[in-house]
Amino acid sequence: MFDITIIGSGVAGMTAALYALRSNKRVLILEKENYGGQIAKSPKVENYPTLKTISGSELADKIFDQIVDLGVVFELEEVEHIDKSGETFTIKTNYNTYESKAVVIANGVKPRMLHLDNEEKYLGHGVYYCAICDGPFFAGKDVVLVGDGNSAMQYALMLADYCTKVTMVTMFDKFFGEKSLEDAIRSNPKIEIIPNAVASALHGEDYLTQVEFTSTDKSKFTIDTNALFVAIGQVADNEKFSNVVDLDKAGYIVADESCMTRTQGVFVAGDCRVKNIRQVATAIGDGAVAGTGAVNYINTL
Repeated sequence: MFDITIIGSGVAGMTAALYALRSNKRVLILEKENYGGQIAKSPKVENYPTLKTISGSELADKIFDQIVDLGVVFELEEVEHIDKSGETFTIKTNYNTYESKAVVIANGVKPRMLHLDNEEKYLGHGVYYCAICDGPFFAGKDVVLVGDGNSAMQYALMLADYCTKVTMVTMFDKFFGEKSLEDAIRSNPKIEIIPNAVASALHGEDYLTQVEFTSTDKSKFTIDTNALFVAIGQVADNEKFSNVVDLDKAGYIVADESCMTRTQGVFVAGDCRVKNIRQVATAIGDGAVAGTGAVNYINTL
């Protein structure tokens, strides 16, 4: 029996673990992929107080090392279902079943797909969602990137460090992110910006070789490429928890300012919950609130 089980090991989940561990609680983190969450895929973090610049993976490493030193139990397993009976939660994963007095859901979000024919066929074979993970494989080659937000701009600049050319296609004729990133992109000779177009078809045999785009004037054009990187946002993935939490129309978990859901003992933190700003600072704030809330809840049992 664990005191608190945390689903997800992004900065929100790890911060919740930090606060719970410092309160002498027995804490389990269940993570289906790897610790760090979205921030671990960010090449550069420049909005974290006290640190002028740090890579997302380095920041994640520091937090993970901190909670490991405090005794967190960490398991690479995917949570499939949560049930509550009396004051005990049963958490079923793809490998095991655990019992816990409280739960913090901090499973983040997943990349938004283009939803094109053959997209899944080309995953890992020309279509990618993480430039940090897969970009280095295309050093010295031409690539295409779709997206117009902060993540897309960071990816474009990173890819330009080692790719011959980065063609950046945006849905509108403007970017939706930090001005400093936009200025850096527009001044980079290795980045070509094509506005007012969306990806409409993927072509190739076993591997993607060409992307077809449709412009706002309905005309079409194609770009031959070695890889397509997609950075068009994220979507919630919380349906499996709908028996213990309320979801909004977009699938995000509804909670109050204490990060408590409709079920006593179930808290939520980070990008997976309804909120206006999804940044590393707000994820850490959520983690602190949810972790402390879970501790206080257990102490009242």
